[in-house]
Amino acid sequence: MTDSRLVLVANAGDGSLSTFRLADGELERLAVTDGLKGCSTFAVDAARDLVYAAVKGESEADPAGILTLALDRATGRLTPQSRRDVPGSMNYLALAREGTGLLGASYSGGLGLSWPIVEGVVGEPVSRVDFPNLHSVLPSDDGRFAYFVSLGADLVAQYSLADDLTLVPLDPETVAAPAGSGPRHLVFNDAQDAVYVLTEFSGEVLHFTRDTESGVLTLTDTTTAFDTTKNLGHSEFGADPRAHHYIWGADLHFSDGGRRLWASERTESTLGAVSVAEDGSVSAPERFTVTEPQPRGFAVSPDGAYLVAAGERSTTVSLYAVSGDRLELLQRADTGAGANWVRFV
Repeated sequence: MTDSRLVLVANAGDGSLSTFRLADGELERLAVTDGLKGCSTFAVDAARDLVYAAVKGESEADPAGILTLALDRATGRLTPQSRRDVPGSMNYLALAREGTGLLGASYSGGLGLSWPIVEGVVGEPVSRVDFPNLHSVLPSDDGRFAYFVSLGADLVAQYSLADDLTLVPLDPETVAAPAGSGPRHLVFNDAQDAVYVLTEFSGEVLHFTRDTESGVLTLTDTTTAFDTTKNLGHSEFGADPRAHHYIWGADLHFSDGGRRLWASERTESTLGAVSVAEDGSVSAPERFTVTEPQPRGFAVSPDGAYLVAAGERSTTVSLYAVSGDRLELLQRADTGAGANWVRFV
């Protein structure tokens, strides 16, 4: 039995966030918070019960924004507290320095930003970087460094974070990913001496070793993360992956004490677990699980016992029990249209 905990799911199609309680291997939907147009990413400050959600403007003329919402753990309701307008719709948000800083990446705007946070209020941005089609960003656990992934330029941009959250380029400022691979999402290992990136177009997991003192990344090895028996073609920028039966990598999360990296692929709607060796090297999944249609987002519970997957072409989420690289479907639960982001709280 795992302790009761909450799961949040963003439903971009409905402009809502669903709150579930997970207890004894079952999801109970507690609440649905509406009025979050186009919400496709959020960051959670669990210590303060605050959620920072990226939203689109109500019309084309209105700016995108970041809403601060207060989470009521008993009811699951999210109550808006403040809003910060932003110059580009955010595709990824990540908290830094125990919730006192926020980092964001905008795919359509091709920009990355850093903001201070004071008592839950997102301040004016203090730093900006520009690369085409930025898709994700994460800080190191110690808050000293930040890494932005550019799908359009096939690179990871690396920075130190100054005391005021200014982004200071490392030497070199960028590290190349394989040409045409379309790097998308990244994760750190627990030791913080490796970064793993999932690519959208080639469906690979890239293993970068990381110098924990300088912060500099070095590409070390790669492996496929999609089902190679399905004869998927290598994708390319601007192509329709479903129409051409191309690879369409999406999300990436650790499990099993850092020994596995679960990855989702949207054309065949699969989840597979990349193996991570003691030296950090990676090898391809041995099996795949077909999940919610077009699984852009999923998450693994902190204890590694459960995985919750959402599908962009579905109105449900799937709850699985995790056993090594195998998934056992326990439940499908209603959420909302266009579900694409999942986080345990």
